[in-house]
Amino acid sequence: MRITKEYDERRNEILDTAEELFNMKGYDKCTVNDILKAVGIARGTFYYYFKSKEEVLDAIVSRYTDFVVSRTYEILKKGDISPEEKLLHAFMSMRINNQVGSNILGEMHKTENALLHQKTLNQIVTAMAPVLARIIEEGIEKKAWSCRYPLQYMRIFLASSITLTDKGIFELDADSQMKIMAALISMLEKMLDAPEDSFMQLFIKYQG
Repeated sequence: MRITKEYDERRNEILDTAEELFNMKGYDKCTVNDILKAVGIARGTFYYYFKSKEEVLDAIVSRYTDFVVSRTYEILKKGDISPEEKLLHAFMSMRINNQVGSNILGEMHKTENALLHQKTLNQIVTAMAPVLARIIEEGIEKKAWSCRYPLQYMRIFLASSITLTDKGIFELDADSQMKIMAALISMLEKMLDAPEDSFMQLFIKYQG
């Protein structure tokens, strides 16, 4: 007797399986037929949930965006750390290299997937900027910072920092990467009218 699965359960099963196959075989070499066989579903069932293999990849990226946002909200709730620490922890929570397979990240950096890369950047900035803005507003209330445009500044900062530190866009040596990071931290301090090197000292503390 065939068991009818709930929509979300079946959709997640397809995504989980596809992600494993993308990591094992590579996105280009993995076909829709491979996914069908691994999940044990008919082609019509697959197309009920997804229009294409590209849409599956897009959905996998969306899951990681949701994961990062959820993790950042947990940081936002913490009452035992300073606004500076909250903001730094929020930025650190955006590191998803350990969760996302190298093949998936590699696919996003390919020229033919520029639209997917752009959509991913849009997802992250759109989802994360309001959460980071709330942390900044908390810091303003506690007189730690002064900032007229928390949400807009966070959109600018996220878009620039994600782009400049993306190895798929800019090929930088270690020294250049460190200088970019130092410049971004300095820019953040100026955006928030924070004491000079306050974020840099905190960054060095957590990196050490």
